[in-house]
Amino acid sequence: MTDRKTELAANLAKVEERITAACAAAGRERDEVTLIVVTKTYPASDVRILSGLGVRHVAENRDQDAAPKAAACADLPLTWHFVGQLQTNKVRSVVGYADVVQSVDRSRLVAALSKEAVRAERELGCLVQVALDAGASGRGERGGVAPGGIEELAGLIAGSPGLRLDGLMTVAPLTGEYAGREQAAFERLMDLSTDLRRAHPAATMVSAGMSADLEQAVAAGATHVRVGTAVLGVRPRLG
Repeated sequence: MTDRKTELAANLAKVEERITAACAAAGRERDEVTLIVVTKTYPASDVRILSGLGVRHVAENRDQDAAPKAAACADLPLTWHFVGQLQTNKVRSVVGYADVVQSVDRSRLVAALSKEAVRAERELGCLVQVALDAGASGRGERGGVAPGGIEELAGLIAGSPGLRLDGLMTVAPLTGEYAGREQAAFERLMDLSTDLRRAHPAATMVSAGMSADLEQAVAAGATHVRVGTAVLGVRPRLG
């Protein structure tokens, strides 16, 4: 194996051990949690190695990096997740390769995604990004809608052609009542997911937890964890 493949295989094995242990501690089956490897800032060659190591879900947060990478890896059996804040002028490009957009947080974005999904004749999975640090503006520091806005936005997604409401996503907040309380934040997201599923039973996906707090997310009940540095290492940002 190449040095990079050896490195990624070892890192992936460690992350797998962490998820397995977290599932066991929470009384959950390992297959209840899907690993999404966040490949932002890393080259297509790393994505290709990860696919060969069995990774099936990858995530990106910047269209300008993601679009050429997804094109270079179009032959691989991957599900692409877009997890960054998404401007409407990037929607057409993102809909061209993303299978799931996890960062849906406003009605204008829903309308743009629906229009482009219909144009591309694709069904696009959507998660409502929840901001547990939302202030008076109703939006979070890193995007997202306040918990009180979930119902309306979810209904809009569910009723829009070309879109499929898959569930909820959050990022552990750095400010507000949940700062430094990752598990409490993720438990709150699970409560919100329970509420959502009363109206939308198929919206079962709960995306929470990253390299530093995946155990807390698994303990809370997350169905998907988004792990970047623990798999790929720390690397200077591109651009």
